[in-house]
Amino acid sequence: MANVLTKGELLPEHLVSEMFNKVRGHSSLAALNGGMPLPFNGIKEFTFTLDKEADIVAENGAKSNGGATVAAKTIVPIKFEYGARVSDEFLYGTEEYQLSVLEQFTEAAAKKFARGLDLAAFHGVNPRTGSASAVVGNNNFDAVITNKVNYVAASADTNIESALALVEAADVMANGIAMAPTMRSALAALTANGVRKYPEFAFGANPGALGGMKIDVNPTVNGASSPDVAILGDFANAFKWGYAKEIPLEVIEYGNPDNDDEAGDLKGHNQVYLRAEAYIGWGILAPEFFARIGTSIVQ
Repeated sequence: MANVLTKGELLPEHLVSEMFNKVRGHSSLAALNGGMPLPFNGIKEFTFTLDKEADIVAENGAKSNGGATVAAKTIVPIKFEYGARVSDEFLYGTEEYQLSVLEQFTEAAAKKFARGLDLAAFHGVNPRTGSASAVVGNNNFDAVITNKVNYVAASADTNIESALALVEAADVMANGIAMAPTMRSALAALTANGVRKYPEFAFGANPGALGGMKIDVNPTVNGASSPDVAILGDFANAFKWGYAKEIPLEVIEYGNPDNDDEAGDLKGHNQVYLRAEAYIGWGILAPEFFARIGTSIVQ
């Protein structure tokens, strides 16, 4: 049979769909906001803040000015790369074998892209190095959110109420919360009269909802040495993310493309290198619609 792909082709469309379905299962941001396709040159999202309340006008009465503040946020995809070595049997196997390898590769890459989205958008770091990314810059929650609540494990539920109050002061209702396992454990430990107050959080559970808000428990919330234990707010409307549907897949047969001196030359070890590049973008449209809960983040 003919090979499924050669060097420089695009990842099959159905595998791209499967990959980003899996991203939604591993990324808190993707779980709290479904995402959308993005063009490679990005999109511009507009936010409208209506400055006044609605006006009641009597018959033949004069209308007054309402006013609106309009802001724009450009969301441009940035490149996330992931690669892995596989046996060069991949090149000569049947279509079924090649697709099986690609399915395993895309499932593994989806987890890395999902974690990468969270770490970059929450904390502004390059996921692989853990260091601040110049490409991401200030386009991250830690950099732009000014609503902050200091975390106290024994008052974890009160911390959430305090953060909600900060968000609601901006005249918006929070609809999602991303939570670190640290805070999940603290909520599970809270009791009243010897009875667990939040049994749905016990034994490592990820309950999916808290008080009407969607919730996702994920180690990425306090990843990259961040002090955060929870970020809550209007994820449905004030945060946008998306991805370009075309993902280049490169099959490299020669050299040392991952600069791994220990692994050595591909041809010398009967290997090929699969490299996928996903283009993912995001924007925090209204930072005041979010709040962070973290350890010693309020000075």
